[in-house]
Amino acid sequence: MTIFMGSTTLTPTKPEQVAGIGDAGQGGGGFRPSHFGGGGGWGEFRVPERTYRLGMWFALTGIVMLFAAFTSALVVRKGMSFDWVPVRVPQVLWLNTFVLIMSSATLELSRRSLRTGAAKEFIRWLSATLVLGLSFLAGQLLAWRELASRGVYLASNPGSSFFYVLTAAHGIHLLGGVVALGYVVLRARRIAFGEVRRTPVEVTAIYWHFMDALWIYLFFVLLNWM
Repeated sequence: MTIFMGSTTLTPTKPEQVAGIGDAGQGGGGFRPSHFGGGGGWGEFRVPERTYRLGMWFALTGIVMLFAAFTSALVVRKGMSFDWVPVRVPQVLWLNTFVLIMSSATLELSRRSLRTGAAKEFIRWLSATLVLGLSFLAGQLLAWRELASRGVYLASNPGSSFFYVLTAAHGIHLLGGVVALGYVVLRARRIAFGEVRRTPVEVTAIYWHFMDALWIYLFFVLLNWM
């Protein structure tokens, strides 16, 4: 194949040069087949795992700023309010805290099993993490029902408003983690046998452990500042 450019005639010897990609074996600055899936052929572009991790940390930074704003608003509102009524924390939240800590432990056990090639244990511990996450959300609903049975609602007083807002905001974010865990569980067998990348497991683990740490912080706030 001959390409004419003005008075210059180019006769490329490789298909990659026709496509303007450069010599894949010489690092000429273009993409290489190894950047794509399919064992060296032309396939789907694969984003590096560090890119997903970086994106997750950016997202978590935004969540930190959100809850820092909530905490600051709580402190200011409580300090200037004469109608603040303390909220007695439902006992089920102690159990919920334990459940969430256990979910982080089972998630780490699943990751360890994946690294050692124990596929069944990986799937079993990962599924246990999902069940514990759902149990935590169910416990939050029970806590809200207990408050409602006492006549404590969102608009009852500033203290109850912050209690519902903080726990609901965390619950919504944790629900996102539960959805991610569900996705990983559905693909767990393929991940365990190396058919797909392990990136979803690693990124979901970062998010889940962060949600665990965030809840411990919020629980401390609820116990001491409400």
